[in-house]
Order: sequence, then C-alpha cells, then structure tokens
Amino acid sequence: MLETPPGADDNNAAPTKPHQGEGDSNLSPNRKSWEARRGGDNAGGALLDRDAQYFLHQSLSTPCLAAVKKVEGIWIEDIAGNRFMDFHGNNVHHIGYAHPRLIGAIKRQLDDLPFAPRRFTNDPAVDLAEKLASLAPGNLNKVLYATGGSDAVDMALKLARNYTGRHKTISFWDAFHGAGFGGLSIGGESLFRYDIGPLLAGAEHVAPFACYRCAYGHDAPDGIPDLDACKMACAGMLRYVLDKEKDVAAVIAEPVRSVPYIPPPGFWQAVREACDEYGALLIFDEIPSGLGKTGKMFVSEHFGVEPDITVLGKALGGGVLPIAAMIANEKLDNMGDLALGHYTHEKNPVTARAALTTLQIIEDENLVENAAKVGAQALSRMHDMKDRHPLIGHVTGLGLLLGIELVLDRADKTPALDAADRIMYRCLDQGLSFKTTMGNVLTLTPPLTLSIEELDRGLDIIEDAITAEEN
Repeated sequence: MLETPPGADDNNAAPTKPHQGEGDSNLSPNRKSWEARRGGDNAGGALLDRDAQYFLHQSLSTPCLAAVKKVEGIWIEDIAGNRFMDFHGNNVHHIGYAHPRLIGAIKRQLDDLPFAPRRFTNDPAVDLAEKLASLAPGNLNKVLYATGGSDAVDMALKLARNYTGRHKTISFWDAFHGAGFGGLSIGGESLFRYDIGPLLAGAEHVAPFACYRCAYGHDAPDGIPDLDACKMACAGMLRYVLDKEKDVAAVIAEPVRSVPYIPPPGFWQAVREACDEYGALLIFDEIPSGLGKTGKMFVSEHFGVEPDITVLGKALGGGVLPIAAMIANEKLDNMGDLALGHYTHEKNPVTARAALTTLQIIEDENLVENAAKVGAQALSRMHDMKDRHPLIGHVTGLGLLLGIELVLDRADKTPALDAADRIMYRCLDQGLSFKTTMGNVLTLTPPLTLSIEELDRGLDIIEDAITAEEN
C-alpha cells in the first residue's frame, strides 16, 4: 500500500543522518523484514556473521545481503541456492559475469607474465593503451592506468591543476566521483562527505541537471524541458561560476548522471563552449556509464562533445579484476618531470589483459549495439508501465542505464522513499537485484548481454512489485 507523506508519523520523520543517494540503505526496517523472510539460520548465515564481525561496518554494504557462491552471465547465486538476475552489478558486469573468454585470457596471462614493475613496460599494457586511444573520440590518446576509479579521478585532477596552473574545480551536487579525498571533495554525495572535516579547497559545486526535478524551478512533468522557458538555467549557472571565479582548472561531471538523469539537449555543447572561453578543462567521469552502457562506447558520443579527459573504470576489468584508466588529450602531456599516478600496479599485465580482452568481447559480440536495442525496448515498456501505475512519476534512460522514479503524488513529486525500498526487497524475493538511488529511483543497470526475454522477466517482476505496493 502507498505510504503516508514524510513527517506524518514517526517512521517517516526526517532522518538525523544524510539521505541515501548513491545506493539503498542496508539498515532499513524493510531489510530486516526481508532477512526474516529468508530465515535467520540460512545456509550463508555463519559466513554473514563472520563478515559482520571482521569488516568495519559502513553504509551501503554492511551487513551484506547474502553470501555469494557463484556468478555467471546475468546471474548471482548465493550459498543457499537462491538465484538473482543482477540488474545492478556495480556496473562491472558489462560482458556478463565469468565470461569464459575473459577467464581463459587471464589464466594464460598468469602463466605468461603475472607482474611487471611499473618502471618496465609489457605487451598487454601497451596494447591496451593503443586500443583505448583508438576507441576514444578525437584527440584522447594519452593513457594512464590505476587500480580503481577514485585513483583515476585523482590523476585527472592533478593533470588539470598542473596544465592550467589553477586548483579550483566545478562539479555537481549529488554526483559521485569516488571515495578518496579528491573524489569526495568534488563529489556531491552527503553520505560520503558528512562529518569528516575539511575537504579539498577550491571544490565549487552547482546544482545538477535534473529536468524532472529542476533546482532552478523549471520542473518538467515528463522530464522533457521547455528550453524556451528555462533558458537552460543549469548550463547558465556553470558559465556564471566560471565567469565569477575565472581561475577554474576544470569542470568535472558524469556526462549522464547515474541517478540516472539525462542532460537537456545542447547542455554539454554550452558547457564545452564556456570551458573553452574561460580556459577550464572538461573532464568526463564515465566510470559507471562508459564502455557501451548507454548504447555508445563513450557517453560523450551521444552529445557530440569531446572532453579534455575521460576517466573509465568498473567494467574495464570485465567484472573480474580492478583496473581504471584516464584517457587525456595529447596536448596535456606536459608532466614528464612529475608523478601523476605511479601506482604499484600501474602497468600490471594481468589487469591490462583483462581490460583488453573485455574491450575485444564488447566489440566482437556487438554488445554496444545490443545495449542500444534492448535499452530502447526497456524505455518503451517503462513508459507503458508509467501509464498504468500512479506510483511511477518519471522514467528515464539511455541504453541500459535506466531509472524508474517513484512518487507519492505526481503533482508535487514527493519521493516515495519507503515504497521504493519495499519494492526492491519484493523484487529480491522474486530473484531480481537492483539498487535504489536518491532514495526513490529504481536504478537498473543490467549487463550489455541482456536479452529481450531477460528484460521482460525483470520488468515483469518490478511491475508486479509496484502493483502490490499500490494495492
């Protein structure tokens, strides 16, 4: 049944801690109810207890949902034998879990060359750099690797500072750019910034593009903005801050927000022009959204805009090994006497082989094209679901980066926070895993291998859960 508005009772009182943004809460009453439905003494209970005992507890991940036994393709299987279609995957499983071609390539590389100190080079590392340069748009052809997206973001910040001689950045509130001090300083997630003290100086923030919930008062009921009315206020504010500060090193952003929200038409062209006018670099964080997720290999290709730096990660390791990459315009290659990354595993041949093989699989299996095709079908069906369900306020997506936003009332757009949480656990009961963002957005990021049949099965489960909530 539909929940009462926030503040109507104790259960909906304003939280004393920051709102969830990046993912769903692991501490909600609905989590406890779900655990009870599964049985307190399930097959993985002992392992979950050990996990809770020895790992530091943190929001989003502790306590864990279940103990995993096996992953394959789109499926996660826990120790108790429960199987879940994974429409989340932390955006790492673009090619599906445990792809046999990838596993084989990693095994062979372990036999051939398992490690290389960073002051030496090796074939897989160079081959991967060449491949990334050939795929990236325009003059993005200079590469450095890191073991995670947070580190790659830090490298991009260092490069921008050094090249411009400036230290300030502009980024968006609600964005996530990593959990290190550089990433969380430019990020806008309260969950990561809350109560940890001073962050990097010069990290300016503006309200994000979010046409359905425009921070500038130009809400679009269907998420499609009236540009004649709003004059693209979100892009105008970026230009305003660039003009006032005049010493900004870079604008850094997800070209498509992982909420997911899609920018209004012409937004990135306007930002690119403003960056060029004021001498700021444009950095695109495509860590969760790149490598085909949106139906193009790079998200920037949708908008006809070339950033100065693109950052990749997550899926680059094929859902097996951690590797991230910064790809920069060749004009920025001016730090030969300084260290940008210099990470121990900077040119690890095994992680490089994993990334190179992942890119080859994406190309050989036409997964970018599949993401575009299946994603279009998904968005069409989600619009149909919206027509049938008043709980759905907005649907959005690009490729297989998809979102269903739940509201208590379409007129005032009050987020249906508790309803979204309950629906997520109902879906887990039926073997479908995804996450919520911003508390009320069912965020669906299945692998690029997703079939129409798997899509329909997943959306059937979601619609059944929404129907149960409305009744």
